[in-house]
Amino acid sequence: MLSFRKHVIIVIGSFLIAMGTNFFLVPQKVLDGGVIGIALIANYVFDLHIGFVIILCSVPIFIAAWVLNREIFYNSLSGMLISSFVIDLLSPYQADVLRLFAPGAIPSAMIGGALIGTGLGLMLRNDASTGGTDLLAHFLSKYVPLNVGIIILLMDAVIIGIGGALLSGSTFVNSIFTILSGGVATGLCTLKHGHRRTRRI
Repeated sequence: MLSFRKHVIIVIGSFLIAMGTNFFLVPQKVLDGGVIGIALIANYVFDLHIGFVIILCSVPIFIAAWVLNREIFYNSLSGMLISSFVIDLLSPYQADVLRLFAPGAIPSAMIGGALIGTGLGLMLRNDASTGGTDLLAHFLSKYVPLNVGIIILLMDAVIIGIGGALLSGSTFVNSIFTILSGGVATGLCTLKHGHRRTRRI
């Protein structure tokens, strides 16, 4: 069972992730990497709820985690479910926030990435996670001769590449800023904690 403190951290991190996603990435049709990137593509193309798609995409990954590593399963399940719920909870407030603050595409990509990276970094620093492609990469690294970080980088490149092809070239370029700023934010949050885990949801 997760401690009360860890649940509080997960909730705080989930709100940061949801704010970055709903208030900065979605209005500019910018992508992030990982499962959230897949969910954003589904939202932009099919108008599906982001949190719902995250849960759907995470099901096979968490089944594998249940079979292969129960500790990772328990440390990640709450983060995935709570963050998915909060993302959809804050979605109706996009218009209200945009009336107050609406930066351009690149600033939005960088701010959104920083918020998402900080939320994920807080979770990782407290031994929690949202699961996603970091779990998938962890399992794949046992079967392919590649570092976990390289696997995640390749998956992120494929996701934003597909998104760029379906949406626009500017989506691809702006999404690079999201991934870079998110990676820096996560790295700063986990720097002194010695984590080697990756940041993707």
